[in-house]
Amino acid sequence: MMTAKQFPPDLIERLPSVRGRLEANAPLARYSWFKTGGPAEVLFHPEDADDLASFLKAKPTDVPHTVIGVASNIIVRDGGVEGVVIRIGRGFADIQLDHDIITAGAGAADINVARKARDAGLAGLEFLSGIPGTIGGGLRMNAGAYEREIKDVIIDADVLDGQGKRHRLGPDALGLGYRHSAVGEDWVFISARLQGEPGDRQDIDRRMEKISSEREKTQPVKTPTGGSTFANPKNHKAWELIDKAGCRGLVRGGAQVSELHCNFLINTGTATAADLEGLGEEVRRRVMEDSGVMLEWEIRRLGLHVEGLS
Repeated sequence: MMTAKQFPPDLIERLPSVRGRLEANAPLARYSWFKTGGPAEVLFHPEDADDLASFLKAKPTDVPHTVIGVASNIIVRDGGVEGVVIRIGRGFADIQLDHDIITAGAGAADINVARKARDAGLAGLEFLSGIPGTIGGGLRMNAGAYEREIKDVIIDADVLDGQGKRHRLGPDALGLGYRHSAVGEDWVFISARLQGEPGDRQDIDRRMEKISSEREKTQPVKTPTGGSTFANPKNHKAWELIDKAGCRGLVRGGAQVSELHCNFLINTGTATAADLEGLGEEVRRRVMEDSGVMLEWEIRRLGLHVEGLS
């Protein structure tokens, strides 16, 4: 069994005081949907946006920071993540309704935003019920499912830059494209305004039930996973290329390509992050050899490799 990496404990002493919580050598596997990976050198749970802004403003400039939410589409490597990992959680989960506009904190679960819209009789946001994650992660990668994306409903988003200054960015400044935003990696999404449209609540509910049913039938939703592994290449579907290359069910250590949906990797119970990432790279190699298409990772991979595991 692999021994968990430990960082020197001195970084936390260099950081500014906060109203939230700072934790040295915090295990990140407990947050990752894959249930694997190393620790954060320091994990920061900000109390709210003001707490986070003050921290970013006062943080030493040589200390890097990385932002996570519920880590539903992330592989945390076994060596852990250097610097500060900022977890956007309960202090950012508020959802407010103003006529046909929903303002959702970056830590609000996509499914909860979809439910809030449904309960208010607002259509157009049902697709969010099929995306495992939070609004912040959805903004970062322009998450989409069931023929809609965040860019289709975004009005604007509030973001903190690396020095804690607040900005309100409209669609053009967000630069949302296929599984991409133009916002810098050191900027932190804190909330977004989303546009709904009046609709029949029963119709909205039926669409959400259909999405839920389709997900359960076609995706390994009850197994530790990280959602879609690879972005769809132009004019192709990633899962079809993976299946054609004979990768359905492929195993490496405790990681496996899902038999149910082969653009999903799963942790069968003993996977290391290296197993998962290595399996993904093997899938990419086989697809390239079979189809001449190089798949691009959709899952974020964070942190340090452990020698001998990568």
